[in-house]
Amino acid sequence: MSKNIIITGTSRGMGFELVHLFANEGHNVLALSRNEQPVNNLHFDNITSFSFDLNEQDDYDKVDAFIKGNWTQVDVLINNAGLLLNKPFAETSIQDFEAVYKTNVFGVAELTRKVIPYMKKDGHVVTISSMGGVQGSMKFPGLAAYSSSKGAVITLTELLAEEYKDSGPCFNVLALGAVQTEMLEEAFPGYKAPTSAKEMAEYIHDFALNGHQYYNGKLLQVSNSTP
Repeated sequence: MSKNIIITGTSRGMGFELVHLFANEGHNVLALSRNEQPVNNLHFDNITSFSFDLNEQDDYDKVDAFIKGNWTQVDVLINNAGLLLNKPFAETSIQDFEAVYKTNVFGVAELTRKVIPYMKKDGHVVTISSMGGVQGSMKFPGLAAYSSSKGAVITLTELLAEEYKDSGPCFNVLALGAVQTEMLEEAFPGYKAPTSAKEMAEYIHDFALNGHQYYNGKLLQVSNSTP
């Protein structure tokens, strides 16, 4: 049975691969990204894509209007969009922190808040975090803003799962290890990750459809490297 699925950060990397995976199976996908062109080029009847900026309040209203007018219900929300900053802490300004948190924390919270009223008890909100945001994990210099923001959405997920445990939906967060994406290349030029964007997208796809049957309010560490 086809589901209605919203994915953010779909212009490249895992987000783009996820759109493809769900659409190929016949699910209806709302693909949200500041650059909607790559998804529009896919030409699937069951994909809707429009330009969406997590920092623009009007864009949330566009999403709201789309759901009301076309779907009425959302089954899965994947908060995948992220902003990665690699900069020494001494050079990181309050504006830098604000930009990272606006996308990685405030944007996740606001889109989730907008979508929850359209979700049923068996709905699933999956937020993509990072191993760098996990307490006690290995940390790297230059990622103070990014990794701390990814820690924030882990706690946010736990709180939302508690707050909505009676009515649903379910909330889970995936802390990913290094994945070979354009974003990783920009932050760490030359670094080669052990996992491709397509491989990780396949895991997220399966988890988004089935994980809520086994988990709620949980952080899953999705990394094949140690520590």
